Amino acid sequence: MRPLQMVDTKTQYHKIKTEVDAAVIAVLESSAFIGGKVVATFADNLAKYHNSKHCIPCGNGTDALQIAMMALGLQPGDEVITPSFTYIATVEVAALLHIKPVFIEVDAKTFCMDPAAVEKAITPKTKAIVPVHLYGHAANMEAIMKIAAEHHLFVIEDNAQGIGNDYTFSDGTTKKTGSIGHIGCTSFYPSKNLGAYGDGGAMFTNDEELANKLRMIASHGQSKRYYHDVVGCNSRLDAVQAAILDIKLTHLDEYIAARRKAADFYDNAFANNKKITTPFRDAANKHVFHQYTLLLEGVDRDALHQFLADNGIPSMIYYPVPAHRQKMFDAFGGSSYQLPITDWLTERVISLPIHTELDEEQQTFIITKVLEFVNK
Repeated sequence: MRPLQMVDTKTQYHKIKTEVDAAVIAVLESSAFIGGKVVATFADNLAKYHNSKHCIPCGNGTDALQIAMMALGLQPGDEVITPSFTYIATVEVAALLHIKPVFIEVDAKTFCMDPAAVEKAITPKTKAIVPVHLYGHAANMEAIMKIAAEHHLFVIEDNAQGIGNDYTFSDGTTKKTGSIGHIGCTSFYPSKNLGAYGDGGAMFTNDEELANKLRMIASHGQSKRYYHDVVGCNSRLDAVQAAILDIKLTHLDEYIAARRKAADFYDNAFANNKKITTPFRDAANKHVFHQYTLLLEGVDRDALHQFLADNGIPSMIYYPVPAHRQKMFDAFGGSSYQLPITDWLTERVISLPIHTELDEEQQTFIITKVLEFVNK
């Protein structure tokens, strides 16, 4: 059996090595390392995949979120509504801009933002909602967009873990997550479903004016070279990463299918165990399984984590400390929040290896060891 990894980027690379190596060498030969045709081509192809009018690449997913908030004109003292059960980048960028993150509960099944909690958190200072498509499951975007329209709020989708998810509205309309809100943001961190061999990110919008602002802010606020109209930053996707990502984009649906197949295998194995809840799959969206996360009851989660490690099986706890309990948010009143569902989840979730190269022999071994511990 091949050694187990949370994400096997090396084996995946070897399957597309010829294409990738040729593309990287072509960039090196061109000496066009920043911007240029390769980056523009990838942006166009990703926009088409997303069915978005505009795709603006940038340096990483965290930058994408920050630039989105800047482009929407959010100011110090404004409030953005965000789940606490998320990676820190989602809320860190708000704090960097002196915008107040307002933490709310998630749905206990989907792990995503609870629309009812959004409604309760709206104040006169609220300017935006930041839903997170956590682990690859889409947030309830139909309800969130309705709330946003009623209260004249912006929606910034954190789609770093959800790229490729098809969300279906009640009228049968289907859209990719990241293309539903006013701005969608994603990350190309190597472990992502569409991962680079370095860092990278992108923003999506169907609004021409917003697209222009996003481009300007990502490039020092320039409308044209050396003419700076607004305060911006320096956040660029380099040509080598764009060339790699453009090749991997052609395989993205295949990668997602492999993840879903692996998730099905896990689901079947754990289906009848009362101590294990497998990932919920809402009928409105097609889970892309950036992570395969179990919810445990009556099991020492941390002891299982160590037991798996002792048996050569990696596992991860995403996220052991929710954002509202992080010291960095004390100044925003983080410790004053009462979010029992979030706290409950952080004590019970554990993510198992899931990636495009995971085979049944590896999964059978993982499953055997999980059940050995859980059933003892």
